[in-house]
Amino acid sequence: MAPIKLYGMMLSPNVTRVATLLNELGLDFDFVDVDLRTGAHKQPDFLKLNPFGQIPALQDGEEVVFESRAINRYIATKYGAALLPTPSAKLEAWLEVESHHFYPPARTLVYELLIKPMLGAPTDAAEVDKNAADLAKLLDVYEAHLAAGNKYLAGDAFTLADANHMSYLFMLTKSPKADLVASRPHVKAWWEEISARPAWAKTVASIPLPPGV
Repeated sequence: MAPIKLYGMMLSPNVTRVATLLNELGLDFDFVDVDLRTGAHKQPDFLKLNPFGQIPALQDGEEVVFESRAINRYIATKYGAALLPTPSAKLEAWLEVESHHFYPPARTLVYELLIKPMLGAPTDAAEVDKNAADLAKLLDVYEAHLAAGNKYLAGDAFTLADANHMSYLFMLTKSPKADLVASRPHVKAWWEEISARPAWAKTVASIPLPPGV
């Protein structure tokens, strides 16, 4: 059987989101670097994998999947059913919360506070303030949910809902807005719990953060 191949750049939290799940499930995979700086994601070979020219993409034998959350749903369905308890209204709700509510401000903060400085571009302070305020309000909801007896987002077990948050939570904790996580005791405890999972250490080791981050 052909090995699983993950295409992307590990500095991208969307790519890391997929690597997180592959490592969590103990799946062997080959990582194929797609350097956005050289436009590799817009070349014909990559566009055959993702016609939208975005990372990540995953090849599993004859199956090709793009969009990180779709990839993770595919991986969990095929290889990690325990991460998709059925039925689970909580799981489905928190998967949606991550993609529609958590991701937009988290992505902007990571871009402004970590990615732009790496590129030598100025940070937009107004964007940082707005998105930090939005994320703070959202994480207050997480805090209340976790404080109500939920060890993980979907209840007592680690699921895809938790895994899908990890890449951007990690980057946030490496940014000047780390207190968004650290100042909320139940959110902090949840992050410490999920980031202590053995497979996460393997994922983190592959993220090429610059010195000092």
